[in-house]
Amino acid sequence: MVYAEEDYLMLSGIQHFQFCKRQWGLIHIDQQWEDNEATAHGQVLHKKADNPYVKEKRKNVIISRAIHVSSPNLGLYGILDVVEFHKDAAGVTLKGRRGKWRPAIVEYKRGQPKKDTRDIVQLVAQTICLEETLSCTIDVGYLYYHKVNQKKKIEITPTLRQEVFKLAQEMHAYYEGKQVTKAEYFKNCQLCSLANICLPRLSKKSRNIDNYIALALKDEGSL
Repeated sequence: MVYAEEDYLMLSGIQHFQFCKRQWGLIHIDQQWEDNEATAHGQVLHKKADNPYVKEKRKNVIISRAIHVSSPNLGLYGILDVVEFHKDAAGVTLKGRRGKWRPAIVEYKRGQPKKDTRDIVQLVAQTICLEETLSCTIDVGYLYYHKVNQKKKIEITPTLRQEVFKLAQEMHAYYEGKQVTKAEYFKNCQLCSLANICLPRLSKKSRNIDNYIALALKDEGSL
């Protein structure tokens, strides 16, 4: 399926969607957001990475920042933190540069490697968008974790690509239906910047709350 440009969704949202569909829905459908220490630190970390005027050339590597990309096949658009272009005869041509260059994305994260794949699917989605923008194939990308100062190489496998296409299709289906899933409480909820908006503990105990309200109204009526 090829999406019209007006139907594109934010590329960064795929990480939220894979982690928690309700979190994604609150942000991208209900337009709700609340910063916490983690999100504030992340914004500071991305300031340099998102500056398109900061470019570096290191021998046979060009480092470009804040590259706008999109994918009609995923229906996603966004801005990449950093793309490294390594001199390679099998690469792509770049305007104003001699030779050919092989691109690889470096996505910056404030924390450390996670047990789930939310960062990985975001990187793969970014890679697919960059491939379609540059008309090329990219086999690897990198996740840089600020807390542990670690640059982790990620192979862009067919399995990961299929997962990303499935997630993107689900995102569009939820968005078209304006569907925000019900809250469920998990141990990671306390780390979410939307915890005070989502209120997963209260939602999980909605039956008890309804009983409490009904009882309170009954007591008031008996006065």
